[in-house]
Amino acid sequence: MQYYSLNDNTIKASFSEAVIKGIAPDRGLYFPENITPLPQSFFDTIENLDTIEIAYQAIQQFVGDEIPETELRDILADVLNFEFPVVEIEDNIATLELFHGPTMAFKDVGARFMARCLGYFNRNNNNQVTVLVATSGDTGGAVANGFLGVKGVDVVILYPSGKVSDIQERQLTTLGQNITALKIDGVFDDCQDMVKTAFLDKGITDHKQLTSANSINVARWLPQLLYFLFAYKQVKSKGKDIVFSVPSGNFGNICAGIVAHKLGLPVKHFVASTNINDTVVRYLKTSDYDPQPSKATISNAMDVGNPSNFIRIQRLFDNNFEELKDNFSAYSFDDGQTKDAMKKIYDQTKYIADPHGAVGYLGLKKQELQDNEYGIFLETAHPVKFMDIVEETIKTSLEIPPQIQKVMNKEKKSFSIKSYKELKEFLLQK
Repeated sequence: MQYYSLNDNTIKASFSEAVIKGIAPDRGLYFPENITPLPQSFFDTIENLDTIEIAYQAIQQFVGDEIPETELRDILADVLNFEFPVVEIEDNIATLELFHGPTMAFKDVGARFMARCLGYFNRNNNNQVTVLVATSGDTGGAVANGFLGVKGVDVVILYPSGKVSDIQERQLTTLGQNITALKIDGVFDDCQDMVKTAFLDKGITDHKQLTSANSINVARWLPQLLYFLFAYKQVKSKGKDIVFSVPSGNFGNICAGIVAHKLGLPVKHFVASTNINDTVVRYLKTSDYDPQPSKATISNAMDVGNPSNFIRIQRLFDNNFEELKDNFSAYSFDDGQTKDAMKKIYDQTKYIADPHGAVGYLGLKKQELQDNEYGIFLETAHPVKFMDIVEETIKTSLEIPPQIQKVMNKEKKSFSIKSYKELKEFLLQK
């Protein structure tokens, strides 16, 4: 499989090159040259396939022959060692729970897959690779956990000061070893801009091999397509048209879902559900892409003003605005609406949704499902990661799972950075 830059399709890379580089030399995102649909028999018999077989058949074309079958299956077995249950909330609405991994966020799969791929590619290499990643909340913890102790890899995580939850901060600042956290005076977009700038700074790259573990990296982004296949296996017998509502910040998750659709997954429609950071919502109304500085909300993982992966979504629809609108909708909701939805879901069903899942639920309600449609919203993080907001909203105490308990009493350690110059100095001294 070859990948090309979305800025210049003459710039090519293999899977391993795309994973190690993270971003193309012209700052473009890598995109697969071809997406070959899976045979119809795969979907006809998916209920008879186990998780690893589904994952291998779906992801193999994107890896190609760069990781042999036995090793790739071992990687998938290691990465996908927890459940992805679909839980029905109402008659025609369910949630796909993606928070049963080690850091209780959907990003565990992509972070762990990328870490193991990078470890495989680096197995005979004594050179250090620095994974540079920006986080608005859950990415940092997932990447830190996924790469912890991986040979030949240092991880540097940038996060916006005061704009991630206490538990999220603990997950990325308490591990030590090869993980370093940098607290940035700014918002997520500032963190992301610093990361992208560093990749193109020869003053750094002439001395250090950098790669990204944000969803701009193909190995972080593409494994997320598996969620949608796992969901389909569980609800196929209902015989209804599926509508997926995906809480969206950097738009990597919903983009991967559309890749699954291009592989042949039967999906009626995709809904990108956002908070007040509504760049894509406005774009679909006006066809004018006008990113704005991100604003802080209670669904902080979606506090992204300029979502990196939207250019990939446009490419998946051949940059055809009308085709995009036929298959894809986007809706925006504020914190008040989010809290009301959390309270309504709990009062009516006793199901506890986190703020991101609640936004996904609202997206399905806004979409107005038909009788022959079945809506699935993605629960992207365990509600305990936003414990203060959730408990205050539903007036109920949450039980703290073991994955979270283990970081609660550890000391947080981070370094404060105010400018790109300070980041550059830090990286060169590291």
